[in-house]
Amino acid sequence: MTKQLKQSAQTVQNRLRELGYSNEVVELPDSTRTAQEAADAIGCDVAQIAKSIIFRSKHSGKPLLVIASGANRVDEKTVSRQIDDEFSKADADFVRECTGFVIGGVPPLGHVRTITTIIDEDLLQFKAIWAAAGHPKAVFKLTPNQLMEMTKGKVLPIK
Repeated sequence: MTKQLKQSAQTVQNRLRELGYSNEVVELPDSTRTAQEAADAIGCDVAQIAKSIIFRSKHSGKPLLVIASGANRVDEKTVSRQIDDEFSKADADFVRECTGFVIGGVPPLGHVRTITTIIDEDLLQFKAIWAAAGHPKAVFKLTPNQLMEMTKGKVLPIK
């Protein structure tokens, strides 16, 4: 772990502090770009990784953030029915435009735009989970309750 955070990770750390959270962003020597890489680097179960996936509404063009357990694949049809909208996975440019972060490092908070958020109900079974923190090697530990508070997300089944 390094002491000096990269700028994007520091942005997430600053946002956590602004919101009154004491969670610490850490940068790991290995990539955390995928859920499995993150779990391997942290030493936790892949299901404890809160992966952030940005989708784009086919009608309005607005972003949707789905925070899924690393063990789950998002069923787009299931989520579409629940939110009464169709969407598709966003490309890298749209992700950066909406969040200010690159794919593989998108945190659950601190985005440049307000984004409707859905949280995978499977994340609620853990005492601790890990989320990306603005950079493909940066993460932070949090509780499912903190995730719900930080994002104001709606808990739904996503698989």
